[in-house]
Order: sequence, then C-alpha cells, then structure tokens
Amino acid sequence: MANNNKKKSGSKSYKGSADVKKASNYNAAKQKKQQPRQVSGQKQPQKKKRGGIFNYFKGVRQEFKKVVWLTREELTTDTVVVIACVAFFALAFWLIDTGFLAALKGILGITLS
Repeated sequence: MANNNKKKSGSKSYKGSADVKKASNYNAAKQKKQQPRQVSGQKQPQKKKRGGIFNYFKGVRQEFKKVVWLTREELTTDTVVVIACVAFFALAFWLIDTGFLAALKGILGITLS
C-alpha cells in the first residue's frame, strides 16, 4: 500500500487522501478563475474609453450637490472660533518664547543685538 501522506515539494502535507483531493481541486479551481476564459472565433471585449472633459465636470457637479454646505451663521461662528484660537496660541507661544529667552539671558549672561 502506497503512502498518501508524502510531502510534495512546494505543497502542504495533509493527513488523509481526501484532504489532498480537496486541496488539489481547490487549487485547480483557483487557477481556472484566475485565467480569463477565451472563446474561439470571438475577439476579447475592449475596455471602455474614459469619458471626456464634459463627463468629468458633470461628475464634479453631481458631487457638489451631495455636499452639505454651512449656513452663514455657522460659517461666521466657526471663523470667529478659528481666529480666536489662532490669536490665543500665538500669544501663548510668544509668552513662552519670551520667558525662555529671559531665562537664558539670566543664566548664561548673553545679550542679543
């Protein structure tokens, strides 16, 4: 009786012959799916050409219709919040920088011209 559990080069070892048959059927089916089917006497269908500039702008217009735009009040409020945050952090970083510069001048005794 031949040993069905021999390991083939490049393949996994399986415990039983039924598992080997399943694996080989699976691999064969997978390879079939990867290869495109060709029918004799017929040309392969060509890929569709991309749309022109008109279709591009038509798509852009459709996407802009999906955008939820802010109201004037929301825009004003958000703009004020952004400007206030930028001013706050600019002032905070300026104060921190000035403090470090004063500390370095005091510790090292340097002067900046």
